[in-house]
Amino acid sequence: MNDTFETSKRKRTLSVLVANEAGVLSQVSRLFSRKGYNIESLAVGTTVNPAISRMTIEVMADDQQTELMCNQLRKLLLVHSVKLLEPAKSIRRELLMIKIKTNSNEDRNEIIQIVNIFRGSIIDVCSKTLTLSLIGDEGKNEAALTLLKPFGITELVRTGIIALERGQYTIDEETKEKGEFDYGKHVL
Repeated sequence: MNDTFETSKRKRTLSVLVANEAGVLSQVSRLFSRKGYNIESLAVGTTVNPAISRMTIEVMADDQQTELMCNQLRKLLLVHSVKLLEPAKSIRRELLMIKIKTNSNEDRNEIIQIVNIFRGSIIDVCSKTLTLSLIGDEGKNEAALTLLKPFGITELVRTGIIALERGQYTIDEETKEKGEFDYGKHVL
């Protein structure tokens, strides 16, 4: 492979609406596996309509690969809609839960200050550890982890990225069929 091809690869975020049925996640992950793509991040949850789930999938790919993945996803029967989210036009967040050693009151106070700076929360306290949660984009979360690592991270869990388009735009704007989704009944 040449350098031009490799440098055109970047992190792509796909938002996919699927039927909330057993086996859908397996079908989607097999599709990526068959095509030789590694899923960097995957988050799945139900939408306002309990029959529909939203998958947020991150992959490293170039433009051609991304188009191929989107087209292949659209062919799956249980997939309702697929949209590539542009970074500048979307809101991206990840949840981290981190358990950190606290060897002294001084350490504990310094950790609490770091958590406050990053607008995180202390969710559990014991004599030897603090457990905290942080919500933010990858850059914010990585910066917080860099500051917290010297204290000793004993456990770390990440949700993976979830994302929505900014403003009034939704995933089904361009690809939905007339009447495909009836969100009006579910809006609070």
